[in-house]
Amino acid sequence: MIKLLIADDQEMIRSSLEIILSCEKDLEVKGTVENGAEVLDFLEKQAVDVILMDIRMPVMDGVLCTKKVKARWPDTKVIILTTFDDDDFVFSALQYGASGYLLKAGDMDTLHHAIETVYSGGAMINPGIARKVVDLFSQVRSTPIIDVDERSVDSISEMEWEVVRLIGRGCSNKEIAEKLFLSEGTVRNYLSRILSKLGLRDRTQVAIWAVENGYAGKRHEK
Repeated sequence: MIKLLIADDQEMIRSSLEIILSCEKDLEVKGTVENGAEVLDFLEKQAVDVILMDIRMPVMDGVLCTKKVKARWPDTKVIILTTFDDDDFVFSALQYGASGYLLKAGDMDTLHHAIETVYSGGAMINPGIARKVVDLFSQVRSTPIIDVDERSVDSISEMEWEVVRLIGRGCSNKEIAEKLFLSEGTVRNYLSRILSKLGLRDRTQVAIWAVENGYAGKRHEK
């Protein structure tokens, strides 16, 4: 059972997420809070596995709260949820250790999958946000965001390139499996090999690297 904490300053969103997610057999909503300060107070009394964190909240926003949570409770996963094009916050939330960054307008299946993914040590990032990360970083630095050895790139197989492309487009393992007619276990194995070959840490880095280099748009030709 994955233990959740929902942090959002809008009561309707908190209540809606709590009702919907509580219906999932593998999820347990342990509480809801209105701001980052209340998140910290809650964690002092009770541990959770994953926090669904709004980015714009009074008293303490989701970015600063993420920084404090990861410093004190590093094993607690944070998924940032937002309805805004929060250019100023995109980098900081990821740099401070958020495992996911999703738009609130997304569907609940995607959110459920994101919770399962970050709980198991993976990362999820909305493809539009991955594009924004690339665009904004390119304005302030000339070097790549994600730098990999070209020799390792040459070792990526055709099927692994397909997995890279679909990760860059924001597809989940389940969606990739359906598109490529593979099992989810096989997709996970491909992802593990891709991470190993490229020397990348997680799925988020693969997504950003794919978007940055144009691999998410069309099939790669070796």
